[in-house]
Amino acid sequence: MPENKRTASGALGGILGLVGLSAVAGLLVTAAVTPAIAVSGAAASSAITIFDEMPSYLQPDELMQPTTLMAGDRVLAKFYDQNRSPVTFEQIAPVMYDAVLSSEDPRYYQHGGVDLIGTTRALLNNAASGETQGGSSISQQYVKNVLVQRCERDAKAVEATETTVGKTRDEALQECASAAVQADGPEGYQRKLQEMRYAIQLEKEYSKDQILLGYLNIANFGGVTYGIDAAAKRYFNVSASELNIGQSAVLAGMVQNPNRFRIDRPEGSIFDSDGTPYNKQPDGSIDDVDQSTIQALYTLRDNGEITQEQLVAAADGYSETKGRQLYVLSRMEADGKITHEQYVQYAIEPITPNLSETEQGCGSSGAAYFCQYVVSTILNDPAFGAETDDRVRALRQDGLTIQTTLDWRMQDAAQNTMKENTPESIEGMKFGSTAVSLEAKTGRVLAIAQNTKFTQDRELSESDPSYNQIVFAGDSTNGGSIGFPVGSTFKLFTLVDWLEKGHSLNESLNGRLRPVPNMTNSCAGNWVNQGGTVINNFARNPGYVGTPMMFTRDSLNTGYLAMAAELDLCDIAKVVKKLGVTKGTGEDIEMRNANEVIGSDNVSPLAMAGAFATVANGGTYCQPKVIDKVTTADGEERPIPERTCEAALTPEIAATTAYALQGVMQGQGTGVDANPYDGTPVMGKTGTHEGFQTWMIESSTNATTAVWVGNWDGDKDLFGKYAKGNQLSSMRYVLAKDIQSAANEFYGGDRFPDPVSNLLRTQQRDLPNVVGQSIDSARSTLTGAGFRVTVGEPVDSASGSDTVAAQSPNGGSAPAGSTITINPGNGQGGTVPNVDGQTVAAARAALAAAGYGNISIGGCQRDANAPAEGQVTGTNPAGGSSANKSTPIALSVVAKECP
Repeated sequence: MPENKRTASGALGGILGLVGLSAVAGLLVTAAVTPAIAVSGAAASSAITIFDEMPSYLQPDELMQPTTLMAGDRVLAKFYDQNRSPVTFEQIAPVMYDAVLSSEDPRYYQHGGVDLIGTTRALLNNAASGETQGGSSISQQYVKNVLVQRCERDAKAVEATETTVGKTRDEALQECASAAVQADGPEGYQRKLQEMRYAIQLEKEYSKDQILLGYLNIANFGGVTYGIDAAAKRYFNVSASELNIGQSAVLAGMVQNPNRFRIDRPEGSIFDSDGTPYNKQPDGSIDDVDQSTIQALYTLRDNGEITQEQLVAAADGYSETKGRQLYVLSRMEADGKITHEQYVQYAIEPITPNLSETEQGCGSSGAAYFCQYVVSTILNDPAFGAETDDRVRALRQDGLTIQTTLDWRMQDAAQNTMKENTPESIEGMKFGSTAVSLEAKTGRVLAIAQNTKFTQDRELSESDPSYNQIVFAGDSTNGGSIGFPVGSTFKLFTLVDWLEKGHSLNESLNGRLRPVPNMTNSCAGNWVNQGGTVINNFARNPGYVGTPMMFTRDSLNTGYLAMAAELDLCDIAKVVKKLGVTKGTGEDIEMRNANEVIGSDNVSPLAMAGAFATVANGGTYCQPKVIDKVTTADGEERPIPERTCEAALTPEIAATTAYALQGVMQGQGTGVDANPYDGTPVMGKTGTHEGFQTWMIESSTNATTAVWVGNWDGDKDLFGKYAKGNQLSSMRYVLAKDIQSAANEFYGGDRFPDPVSNLLRTQQRDLPNVVGQSIDSARSTLTGAGFRVTVGEPVDSASGSDTVAAQSPNGGSAPAGSTITINPGNGQGGTVPNVDGQTVAAARAALAAAGYGNISIGGCQRDANAPAEGQVTGTNPAGGSSANKSTPIALSVVAKECP
């Protein structure tokens, strides 16, 4: 076993220090504690002056306590530097008081804060031996613990300057704590005197029971376990009120050196210089146990009170702690707190920990990424402190209870479908997926699910892609993500601006694939397509002349580019901002080019969910929130992060926008596969960016769900790749459908308000007459004028198949976007010559010359005055009409004699 050794010179130095301390402590403390005793002499008077000039008032700070995140009535996670659960005096077993007083301060209720007998004995022993004995009263130990906790509370990193050496927070803490417990040299004696001074004053301010309770609530019991109740739960899985004699003796024995005597280290809590462990779990042998440590057991054996087997069983496990327990039990027996029979009973009882885990942090949470988002909020929001250190303290030391917005029903639904339908990782890519749900009317975040396993170990996440510390649903401030390109979900903002400018959902535009030459941006400067770049549609769709209603349903890029070309990109950017959306880095989206119209910017899923929730909420934007309430350890409410709900859109614009977005979720809409079809109306929008990011956002009037599936880093194609039975590009649909189905079940939803009729109006446009134009030219003319075109069957005409022979409706005006039918000629048509008044022979000749060869007399009327050869009075078809050249022509004639 390791041994402490002390040289003669060291002992002499200690004795000399003792002389100095005795001159002060022996007289000054006596004077302070028992002022009625006369103290005379110049030296004593001077010493008293020094003592009196030391600070005398120490206000114990609030105990450090874990901050607890709650979700409903369930604990989401705990965070602490000191795991503590303070209790009242009555909530501690009386035997625990007996144990700590008998072993630490048997004259506690007799002295006035300093036990002169114990202090003097300890100083003499310290000076002459290798053992360091504290000799401190309970009041003094309480003072020391208060000062150490203050160090931990106030320790801050120090930046290096030209004149000072920098230090980390841990270094600053260690320096402060060492000063608070310094036991050697002049500084140690000075600290001891100050400790005494504070202890004396505490006894004037507080009752004995208050100080004793304060000590047991503040004391360290190994690692981050502080306070008697947390210790009882940690080591024995009982509350402080349930401790028995043996357990109380173990814990009382720990306080002098908590980490040395802790019993939650099966492999050992003490290590020799060569790494040999001691104070470990039972291994069947006590050969490595120093007999002096457990001498009390040998004495009981030698007295015939216990057997060798009982000795071995008792001493085998956690032998150093057993030695401390035996000391405490012996002091309890000596003080009459327990009988000799009880002493023997617990002396031979092996120390058997029944550990309860003290997990903290989001890793142990059932909603790790939601939890981590809350943590980011706490560490970044001024509601928890003006400085970073203040916010860290709020999270880890202030004992707050933070009620979050998480709904376990939604979280479980989201995480279950995420687990069932998405892999944690995919070889060869950095695959990710997340889903976030909001309560549309409040902005409360109901759930955040993610495909990866949470860790804060960066090395682990870098080596194993199934782990990640980034909250994909968040942004760079809250969650560590910079967002993802949002694709066509971003068309929402162009749609809103289109309606706000008074345009109709049924207005016709040319959405055919073509270069858009330029777009106006009155804020950042116009965008000019100098290279004539053509921005494609999904699946190489050539586009069409259509309406915003159709473009939204089909997610047609070229249609939305046509809309944006008639708007001001600066105004679209203003819509983006007022709906709470920025880049994932926090920067404003300025809409400087055409690609931004169709979602090239990185945005967080939570921000996009908030924007769609605004539409669902009748135009009122509620900033997403994850915290409902914060209370202190005393039960007082404190301010929560400020989040507001403000009107961003008029109800009319919101209703008409929702009307267009409902088309996405019905019929041939791109989002129909994500519609739960459970009777709750939903609106939504799909999004795809370059094949490597996919989105699905949908909402009822009450709850909004945003799903992203893609590459959290990199640009691997999602199409044509499968996992868990789903194409990667289609996973978004099943995720969104399952989660929104749960939202509809738990939160319901109403019918969306009717759109505004003025924003659905059909406009009349001038209709060009294209008869005689080539088919291609006519199509271009009509589509350019805002009409759709269909080519009908050929009609009789002299013109050929490449020329328009007829159109319907004819030139003039027609509803914008309506379909115009054009008919090519068949080359078989002609105009029947007007042969009225001609002789029959002349008429036949004229018709034949025009290509009509099937001629007959259709009717004859006798007339004595008619020419001898007969005269034509009409034809069928009539002259001047169009007719196929094979059409029979019947002549009506007058003649002197009819056949």
